[in-house]
Amino acid sequence: MPQEYEKDAYPEPPKQTPVTEKETTLPNPALITSKLFYYSVDLPVTKFREIIDGIRGKNKYHYYHQNFRRVPDLTECVEGDYLCYYEAEMQWRRDFKVDQEILKIMQERLRACQQREGHSYVQNCDSQVKDFNQVAQAYNSRYGDLGAHANSRRCLMKQKERMIEQQQKA
Repeated sequence: MPQEYEKDAYPEPPKQTPVTEKETTLPNPALITSKLFYYSVDLPVTKFREIIDGIRGKNKYHYYHQNFRRVPDLTECVEGDYLCYYEAEMQWRRDFKVDQEILKIMQERLRACQQREGHSYVQNCDSQVKDFNQVAQAYNSRYGDLGAHANSRRCLMKQKERMIEQQQKA
């Protein structure tokens, strides 16, 4: 007959986990704080954001670049109208940057054609060379000798001097 083990040495585990009883009747302050934050801040902000996203979803606007209205040139400004002077200066700076980018694009096209064609680029890239020379000549005639501190007033004076020289030659 096998020897039986002592039941007192290894008691059986309880059949159910005992429920811990609350030691206090006060509610948990962390739970109250989290519920208060959720209902007073998180929920209204989330609902407001959903409403705004719904409105924006109906009116999709594809934004690629900013379009500015054309403003009068410096020659069209009334004397002493400093706001017009400022707007003309900002317009000139935007035009200057656009012309720089056009020149860069034409130069990149010419370089790509030269790279692609190799030694025979002189014959095969004739149209790119002509376009680049035309754009570079126009850029140089407008902005060539303005220097580092170029502005719309200096550019206007340069254009006036060029027009006077052309009238004297004719």
